[in-house]
Amino acid sequence: MHETQAVAANRANWDDRADVYVRSQMYDVDGFLSDPTAISSVVLNDLSVLAPHLPETGVEDRSLLHLQCHIGQDTLSWARLGAVDVHGLDFSPNSLRHAARLAQADGHDVTWVEGDARFASEFVDRRFDVVVTSAGTIVWLPELTAWARSIHDLLEPGGVFVIRDDHPILGAMAFEPWEITDDYLGGGGAGTYDDGETYAGEADGQITNVTVHEWRHALSDVIGALLQAGLRIEAVSELPYMDWPAFPALVACPQGWTLPEGAPRIPLNFAVAARRPE
Repeated sequence: MHETQAVAANRANWDDRADVYVRSQMYDVDGFLSDPTAISSVVLNDLSVLAPHLPETGVEDRSLLHLQCHIGQDTLSWARLGAVDVHGLDFSPNSLRHAARLAQADGHDVTWVEGDARFASEFVDRRFDVVVTSAGTIVWLPELTAWARSIHDLLEPGGVFVIRDDHPILGAMAFEPWEITDDYLGGGGAGTYDDGETYAGEADGQITNVTVHEWRHALSDVIGALLQAGLRIEAVSELPYMDWPAFPALVACPQGWTLPEGAPRIPLNFAVAARRPE
């Protein structure tokens, strides 16, 4: 399948998923909107990675772009933390429709942009102090060279970018430790499969566009693309927790989910912080 068709199939799948997630107990949108002090667990985890690269005031009064923002709950969390001129970009128009409704209910003025994160700088004509992306994002991008170049161009000189995402080793194990079943290194083309269920619970047949395509990107691919784009790497982390229960062996922890005590220690997330030189 041609890359353009694969991305279009993924977009249709995520348009379906947005309706499921916005009603799910996992996202608890009503609870989030009812408590204006609530910050999503994803953003709390992201902030723990981002904070060392910001002033003591964090994202307060700093412009912020959230790439692959989905239904906008995490984007709104950044706004609640004091970020200004907040933008959220996603390729799914239905996700952005829900995001706009949530922002209106939350009383925050967020700019929502429809577009492919690889070419984000073509859709957003300004620069930001902070660009973030996390939790299940780059497997949906066929390649990272244009993505990294866009991030560079979207950052103010001195601005910081952070990605925190599922560690690529988990994809290589098909989220079924401890047997390698798929590529870890990138460049092998798309992996195609059908998936009508979601990590947020039963979809009850609501996802009709079930065929999706993922692309593997090794940690070296991510770092190499950012370096090639002219960004300066400030930190790389491999983390023992993740945001969703990717496989049954995981147990709950303050950050989300982790391996039980005594299990072999493997990374579940990775994080990279990079800065555009001044």
